[in-house]
Amino acid sequence: MNEIERRRTFAIVSHPDAGKTTLTEKFLLFGGQIQVAGAVKNNKIRKTATSDWMEIEKQRGISVTTSVMEFDYQNYKVNILDTPGHQDFAEDTFRTLTAVDSVIIVIDCAKGVETQTRKLMNVCRMRQTPVIVFVNKMDREGRDPFDLLDEIEQELQIKVRPLSWPINQGIHFKGVYNIYENNLNLFMADKQKIAEKVTVDIHSADLEERVGERDAQKLRDDLELIKEVYPAFDINTYRSAEVAPVFFGSALNNFGIKELLDCFVQIAPPPQEVMAEERTVSPEESKFSGFIFKITANIDPNHRSCIAFCKVCSGRFQRNTPYYHVRLDKSMRFSSPTQFMAQRKSTIDEAYPGDIVGLPDNETFKIGDTLTEGEHLHFRGLPSFSPEMFKYIENADPMRSKQLNKGIDQLMNEGVAQLFVNQFNNRRIIGTVGQLQFEVIQYRLENEYNAKCRWEAASLYKACWIESSDDAELEEFKKRKFQYMAKDREGRDVFLADSGYVLQMAQQDFKHIKFHFTSEF
Repeated sequence: MNEIERRRTFAIVSHPDAGKTTLTEKFLLFGGQIQVAGAVKNNKIRKTATSDWMEIEKQRGISVTTSVMEFDYQNYKVNILDTPGHQDFAEDTFRTLTAVDSVIIVIDCAKGVETQTRKLMNVCRMRQTPVIVFVNKMDREGRDPFDLLDEIEQELQIKVRPLSWPINQGIHFKGVYNIYENNLNLFMADKQKIAEKVTVDIHSADLEERVGERDAQKLRDDLELIKEVYPAFDINTYRSAEVAPVFFGSALNNFGIKELLDCFVQIAPPPQEVMAEERTVSPEESKFSGFIFKITANIDPNHRSCIAFCKVCSGRFQRNTPYYHVRLDKSMRFSSPTQFMAQRKSTIDEAYPGDIVGLPDNETFKIGDTLTEGEHLHFRGLPSFSPEMFKYIENADPMRSKQLNKGIDQLMNEGVAQLFVNQFNNRRIIGTVGQLQFEVIQYRLENEYNAKCRWEAASLYKACWIESSDDAELEEFKKRKFQYMAKDREGRDVFLADSGYVLQMAQQDFKHIKFHFTSEF
């Protein structure tokens, strides 16, 4: 029970460029995991961000895949998942949200709430995941904090309660008043080290000396206003996802990060119950259960191995103990389960609910697989969405077809994109939700598998999985649409509609066929 209580598993999400990865770096700095924080984009600091370990991430300055990191802070064990913000990789982020107990949303103080943030918030709302908002980049000129709070309430449809408050912003930014602990923290801008904090009584003359008369008065007025407008902070409304606490700061310059982390470990929920199809699984149960929410190939380029990320839901996971793989209906044991620090990993002997364990994967796992001590459980909520962009993938180097096939197979297993084989001409079609994924696949095939591919345009509109209780009608449909029928990796029938009109007519003409737009049905 002690181990469960001290676990905090959360994801950091936001629109691209709001500062997720930089915030992750600073958390690792406070957790003592790294001595110098890397930068996502900075020529002076030669160190790249710890969580952006893929070569393409270092070059582009964006996160392409979710990174898992864990560290100890105060007496808590923190598991942190830095997710990609770019919408082309949203599927990875949606899946990651199934494995966390709370979320920190990062918002840029100049841009406010952006599209991707809204989508991610919808997922959190569906799953009733508690949310903390961090308003970043306060050292740049941005919007008025009160206007931002109003926008967050309207756009994200959640009540807010500020727990820290900025003193000015942009070049006049002087620090943050910590409402949660009732003290003032003045900071010096330093990108790589942790600054000392000064504690000042809000009503003393000392405040004027430190921030000047005008700012001191404005801070007192703002705090009065906050007290009147927003109800007092209540941990239960936060944990039931009704209220989002808001913090202000600058991740790059270490403003307001410690306040966020100190408060977060105290108020964030420990591992929660997880809904399986059969029943609700509680973390306090003695028997182990967990599910695979992500697979990554080539974390270590020297070994060409895949790692499956397993979220422990209940019981205790132990090394070398046989566990039951529900989908394959067989027992498996793991001699080298690992814990992560982005790309660096270390072997562990046990893990508790809330922990993320890396299991070596020789193509035995698929996303959504369940491991238990013998019980038949299925955890749901890890869908693959219907792709919206399609290209034929062709081998550009006939001497390396084996490498290409292996590369495609492993990358598809990760869930970065989906592979369909056209039944008419046996050509392979890759479907994604965004253009950037094609570039990432091509880059990774070349650099990780030493295989070259080339893309050819496929003018398709949407992929839908089809099923029907009327076999005759299904056969008739497949005959009529023979050119547009494909199989996915599971061997299921997929209809590749070449226009919205064709799809609409198919749905009208074939009344007994169900068209699904996610792979989970």
